[in-house]
Amino acid sequence: MESHNARAAPGADASLARAARLSHYARRLIEAQSPSGLDAGIGRPFTAEEMRAALAARPAADPDGLQRALRALRKQVMLRLIARDLGGTATLSEVMGTATALAEVAIGHALARLDEWLAAQHGTPVGAASGRAQQLHVVGMGKLGGAELNVSSDIDLVFVYPEEGETRGPRPISNHEYFTRLGRQLIAALSEITADGHVFRVDMRLRPYGEGSPLAASFDMLENYFVTQGRDWERYAWIKARPLTGDRAAELLDLARPFVYRRHLDYGAFASLRDLHRQIRREVERRDLFDNIKLGPGGIREIEFIAQVFQLIRGGREAELRTQPTLSVLPLLAEKSLLPRAAVDELAAAYVFLRNLEHRLQYLDDQQTHVPPPSEADRALVAEAMGARDYAALAAALEAHRSRVTRHFEEIFATSPGGEHALAHLWQEGADGEKAAGALAALGFQRPQAVAGRLKGMRAAGRYREMPAASQSRLDRLVPMAIEAAAAERDPDATLERLLDLLDSVSRRGSYLALLEEYPQSLSRLAAMMSASPWVAQYLTQHPILLDELLDARTLYGTPDWPAAARDLRAQMADAAGDTEKGMDILRHFKHAHTLRLVAQDLSGALPLETLSDHLSDLACVVLEEVLRAAWPLRPAHRTEPRFAVIGYGKLGGKELGYASDLDLVFLYDDPAPEAAESYARFAQRINNWLTSLTPAGVLYETDLRLRPDGAGGLLVSPLESYRDYQTKHAWPWEHQALTRARFVAGDPGIGAEFERLRVAILRERRDRAVLLREVAAMRRKLLEGHPNPTALFDLKHDRGGLIDVEFVVQFLVLGHAHAHAALTGNIGNLALLKLAARLGLITERRAQAAHDAYRRLRQLQHGLRLQGEKYARLAPDAVTAERRAVRELWEEVMGDSSD
Repeated sequence: MESHNARAAPGADASLARAARLSHYARRLIEAQSPSGLDAGIGRPFTAEEMRAALAARPAADPDGLQRALRALRKQVMLRLIARDLGGTATLSEVMGTATALAEVAIGHALARLDEWLAAQHGTPVGAASGRAQQLHVVGMGKLGGAELNVSSDIDLVFVYPEEGETRGPRPISNHEYFTRLGRQLIAALSEITADGHVFRVDMRLRPYGEGSPLAASFDMLENYFVTQGRDWERYAWIKARPLTGDRAAELLDLARPFVYRRHLDYGAFASLRDLHRQIRREVERRDLFDNIKLGPGGIREIEFIAQVFQLIRGGREAELRTQPTLSVLPLLAEKSLLPRAAVDELAAAYVFLRNLEHRLQYLDDQQTHVPPPSEADRALVAEAMGARDYAALAAALEAHRSRVTRHFEEIFATSPGGEHALAHLWQEGADGEKAAGALAALGFQRPQAVAGRLKGMRAAGRYREMPAASQSRLDRLVPMAIEAAAAERDPDATLERLLDLLDSVSRRGSYLALLEEYPQSLSRLAAMMSASPWVAQYLTQHPILLDELLDARTLYGTPDWPAAARDLRAQMADAAGDTEKGMDILRHFKHAHTLRLVAQDLSGALPLETLSDHLSDLACVVLEEVLRAAWPLRPAHRTEPRFAVIGYGKLGGKELGYASDLDLVFLYDDPAPEAAESYARFAQRINNWLTSLTPAGVLYETDLRLRPDGAGGLLVSPLESYRDYQTKHAWPWEHQALTRARFVAGDPGIGAEFERLRVAILRERRDRAVLLREVAAMRRKLLEGHPNPTALFDLKHDRGGLIDVEFVVQFLVLGHAHAHAALTGNIGNLALLKLAARLGLITERRAQAAHDAYRRLRQLQHGLRLQGEKYARLAPDAVTAERRAVRELWEEVMGDSSD
């Protein structure tokens, strides 16, 4: 098979001769034209500008003249297009683009003339509410909307106008009547068959309420239809809707978008498109259309369905997927790991092959056909036009492409295996309680009677009884699968309890049930994660939108790419510009999604705790940077970009964030403008509001802003010079301790660099070590008193011999010795600083290593207890005897008996 890529154009005569031989329609066009004009322009594509110029050269005084001009233009365009395509100089993109441009130009030109003539009779239509002049918005649907029209296609149109009202002229009529008449005249101008043929057949059946309904609809009528009557297949159709005329197209698209694209992930789209495909298959069988390369198995429509199901599922959240041409959507599916790259490549190659073949079938006689011609002679022409050796070779290549498309389609839209699940009897109404308990015990459940009671109670509850029938059927299929998945885990009783809590919480949200049913492997991953951690189970139950993250193991367990993640977040936030609520939800979902990926890797043992904390800290920095971007456009704004920086303290500053850690933040600015103080105070308040506001997606981060100069009573944001003055002259010793774990995390890098220079200078000040020791020890006693432990358990963080003891020792070593050892000012973490202090001879190697290992182990235990949902990180003292001893010995070596 030869490629249909563009190459150097052969002579016009050769191109025309080949076109005449391979296309009966082209031969008729050539025979009807004068020889002198045949080769004009064949060396270049027929552009929209050239089409408009051709129409301008034939001004029409009445509808008949308009029809003649439009049909003459079509013949010119089609002859050149056929010659270029069959001559090998036009790409598929050019062919589809030229056919689309012809439709757009013809519609735009005809509508302008017809509107002018109709307005002369009735006046301009005006909106009753706004008093504005109204225009007809012609919406291109299907391949016209997608700018991928074929050469002998119908065009699917919808006519919409903004407002009701009436015309202002000599013979007033309602806007509805005006636009209905205008629409009828446009259809006639394009589709009436005259002595010169037609321009395009027009199909209006995609309008609201379909055939037999009003030809034109107002925006309000269309919106009401979407809300009350719109069906799933119409969402699929409106993916490609594109206004071709009208001055309020953006408003129209905003109106349609919520109908087409759900704000949540819409996995119910699989079932909807599967049903639509089933209807098409039945029609194919009834009409014996198996050879149809558009509707038959492995045809163009199946490729379009594959692209569009992912658009329907994710387009509400990912604006890039709202692009309309199929060949633009397919690569995105690979880029977003929704389909394997090899599958996308095969689908794209099949689409190009099938569309090229479609055009060559239609070139024969200018007929809208998608089946091979019956005559052997015509089949030979099509084979030659496709670059095949003969028709048998073409048929073999076609079958190979269609087989690949069918395989991918069936993999994506595969239905669950037929028949009832083996455990369905445990969920069915009227199940025998004793038998159910016995079966559950055999599966490994430790409290089978309680589990059977929970299942019976869930089925009898009003929530289940009131579910829509489709969701109820899905839940009926999912519960036995959940029982099976839980039985495979270490603690099946707890795992099933957590799974049922999740299913119960999402039971009225059909899209989540659809997701779990369409991707049963996600239920197994869900069971494994919920079994490992009740905290994770609660997290997923609170944020079921995260179930989508379980689908692709490559993404779930992939190493984070924070620069790429930041770019993706920025693109999503740009799409939500001006919508604060949507922007807040995007940020929260971004944080939750990446947190869940880290949880999955954490539970699998793939992430050391230190690496996990680094990633959680990087995630916070990405989010903070985007929050600054979202919060800055103050009104009025005294500068384009803020001279503002966010400093992270505590766990964020030291890169030791956990899953539920607060962010300790300080805000600085460096701006001499008179209004700077007020502007940046407002800015800081907005930042904190973006972070801490509770939305349906939860809270982004809790914040602690008390580490700013003068604490909670101080200004929310500090000028850099005031901060410098405070730190050098007025700060308490504990505030310099806090600086050992502070770093620039977001905002203006210049201010961040100034902060780092100040931080290092303060840490390197020479201090009286005896005074410093008393101050650090006193602060340690104060913290201990502030966190009393009334239990017999050991508090891993706060008790003597715990994490805070190690952190205070490290801070003492930094403040006491950094004047002589600049490396101690590095924000490298407590573990690395312990080893550095040993290398510098500040503590013994043995003590440093023992404390290093103890600190790491205590953090791991603390982390594990958090995953188990424990409020306090406390264990029996004898579980950490060695670790406590190592920490106390480190304290005694460095701090002496100052703990008393």
